[in-house]
Amino acid sequence: MSALAELGGLFLVALGAASLLPMQSEPVLVGLLLLGEQPAWLLVAVASLGNTLGSVINWWLGRQVVRWRDRRWFPVKPAALDRATGWYRRWGHWSLLLSWAPVIGDPLTLAAGVMREPFGRFLLLVAIAKTGRYVVLALATRGLT
Repeated sequence: MSALAELGGLFLVALGAASLLPMQSEPVLVGLLLLGEQPAWLLVAVASLGNTLGSVINWWLGRQVVRWRDRRWFPVKPAALDRATGWYRRWGHWSLLLSWAPVIGDPLTLAAGVMREPFGRFLLLVAIAKTGRYVVLALATRGLT
């Protein structure tokens, strides 16, 4: 497989995994790390960029939720959004450090948009969380080379 295809595929899977779609990027990253054809730092950077961009899309959707919330096609159930918004109200912007976590992370990034979290702070905290998760995964798999 070409390097561009590997990196592009990883980016797209990481982007999709950060959306509200049921996808996981970790197995793809681990597989590419184990292949050893690309430097670990590059794989971590590509996965982090895709995953962070997916969260930015969630933030934007959250800003639009008032307009779209009642549409049948909207991908977040009202109960899940209310739960994430409540968590966000309780813990504030620091809860974005859990944006890497399965199940709660994606709704938190959506709730940040609903709660009108400033984009700069949102981006910084989410990038730290997403990148940190991938760095730990890479170190556990083969170490950063």
